[in-house]
Amino acid sequence: MRLKSVFYIIFLTLVCGDVCWISANKAPTTPKILFTSTRDGNREVYMMNPDGSEQVNLTQHPAGDLQAVWSPTGDKILFVSDRQGTRMRDLYLMDPDGSNIRRVFKKKITAWRGNATWSPDGKQFAYVTSDRTRPKWDLYLGTFGEEDAELLPHCVSPAWSPDGSEIACHISPHPQTSRLTFINVRTREVEQRLPTKALRWQFEPSWSAAGNRLAFSGIKHLLPAILDRDLHREWKDKQTIYIVNRDGTGLRQLVDEAGHHAESPELSPNGSEVLYTQGFGARFIFKVDVNSGIRTQLTHTGSDFGGDWFDPSVALPVSPQPTLLTTKWGEMKKEDPDGRK
Repeated sequence: MRLKSVFYIIFLTLVCGDVCWISANKAPTTPKILFTSTRDGNREVYMMNPDGSEQVNLTQHPAGDLQAVWSPTGDKILFVSDRQGTRMRDLYLMDPDGSNIRRVFKKKITAWRGNATWSPDGKQFAYVTSDRTRPKWDLYLGTFGEEDAELLPHCVSPAWSPDGSEIACHISPHPQTSRLTFINVRTREVEQRLPTKALRWQFEPSWSAAGNRLAFSGIKHLLPAILDRDLHREWKDKQTIYIVNRDGTGLRQLVDEAGHHAESPELSPNGSEVLYTQGFGARFIFKVDVNSGIRTQLTHTGSDFGGDWFDPSVALPVSPQPTLLTTKWGEMKKEDPDGRK
């Protein structure tokens, strides 16, 4: 029996490589949210239930760990850390319990890497880089197990669509605007559906699992011509959370502008709630019901931000096959979060 198990593991490795190994790691059996907290003095990755209970520290390292995102099957976590001692952030993988931490790239880092997003089949990821000597951030497409990455059209805050066909992100073509942008993964063509006249500033997109809607943060006001510190704070606090259809229709504000700015939206897998961070200095994680508008505060330490949501009931199968992937997400696209066909 033991020999048979060893043979099976070798067979999986030869047939499908690293992707199959996700089945060996234990994914959560209930919905979980990853987030970043500085409650112990530095940035660490935490996990909690969607109601804010059972907050668990996954990384316990003197370095800063942040921007954690679930793999499509929930068997791995991709996150950012500067634990190499170079004061440069890089991408790392770990198991859902915080163990087996390893770097994604083995080459010496020459620029910050961060803001990663998984492809739906778990084989690739998009991320941004910056060498901190210039304000521009570059978007790259990487493949797990490979050292080289492909430069994509300029964009930041990438979010890979559930059907794998495009990456949503945002660009700032002008100092007075920022726009939601869609990059076709196959052709690299760029598309923008939501005009700035509808919303002048558009940041940080997050897809619904059906791929028909996106949550994002935005500002509808014109940026003042001169930004002193107080004026910038006043302007920044107008940033809040919106939701829109993929085709640019149905724009709706979910969170009032009152109070400090809201950022880092993340749609729940079923599309009914949006996770977001709000605060300045003291930051807290909230969620808002898309239909009722009811807000719930999930963290209370005043040092928590970001978030990525995983629900095993809508997770992709292990080692997705193209036909299975199309069928799975095709069925989900037929029905929106409100149950309408």
